[in-house]
Amino acid sequence: MIHKISSLAIAGALLVGAASAQAEELSFAHFVPPAHTLTGSVVEPLNEAVSEATGGDLTVRAYPGGELGKGPLEQYVRVVQGVADIVWGLPGYTSSQFQKTMIAEMPGVIADGEPGYPGIWAAMDLIKDEFPATKPLAVWTSEPNVFIMKDKDIRTPADLAGLKIRVAGSTSAAMVEAMGATPVQMPAGEIYNSLQTGLIDGVITGASAISDFKLSEVANSYTVGAPLGRLTFYVVMNQARYDGLTAEQQAAIDSIAGEPLSKSAEDAWNRVADETIAGLEADPNKTVITLSADEAAAFGEVTSPLTAALVEELGADDVFAAMSGE
Repeated sequence: MIHKISSLAIAGALLVGAASAQAEELSFAHFVPPAHTLTGSVVEPLNEAVSEATGGDLTVRAYPGGELGKGPLEQYVRVVQGVADIVWGLPGYTSSQFQKTMIAEMPGVIADGEPGYPGIWAAMDLIKDEFPATKPLAVWTSEPNVFIMKDKDIRTPADLAGLKIRVAGSTSAAMVEAMGATPVQMPAGEIYNSLQTGLIDGVITGASAISDFKLSEVANSYTVGAPLGRLTFYVVMNQARYDGLTAEQQAAIDSIAGEPLSKSAEDAWNRVADETIAGLEADPNKTVITLSADEAAAFGEVTSPLTAALVEELGADDVFAAMSGE
């Protein structure tokens, strides 16, 4: 009897092992906490889509908070080297690689109130060389940028003179310099301490970052409505890893990759931003400055020429036309 039970157990184990050998797991590395907007809007929908389409033969597992390697600036290198199958990152962190992609960040490229991801995907054939050795799964823009300040109210470009402002990349840096401030580039995870200690006076980024990185604990003044452009984000997969999957597994990824996954992300970013601003406006200890049309135009006189200059410098009229829908 003991012999028979052991034989059945061994046979069952072999069957389970065979099933496990057929299943594949894709690693998704990023550098933010699990509670970040990225999880619910990108990681979970991607996993659900591929798992359902393949009957569980392909799944996606997140490695948050730099588990597969510290350093947000190394995200793209990390996926190319195969440290992770999929990564999330910001083009601005390695601006020289994504010069044309980052045109989408500039003021006046994406119309106010319009989503940014359709324009990026409309230009993908023109910018795909900026994504070597990877398959872009999602590329999108944040909600419009705002000023996030500590003890400084920003109502005019002149209010920025002499201040130190954190930026995510070269496009924001150009705007900050044009307004007489000093750009300080650093990963988002370092903003909290930098604001708290006075290393920087403020930040240009989307309002969703206030919630995702708890910046309301160290910032007390926010300016909304200035034409400061947006940020861009990417989720890319190692191309060789994708090519090594079965046709069914590739089709599962393709079913959500591109505009569908980008829309899921951008919708979530905007939702969190709207909720965050509403919460700040209801807080008597916070100042939320919503610029009038004339006040916003004063910022536009500084930022709009920078967009035209960047497009001309890159010889990227075709990219601008695709992204802006012209």
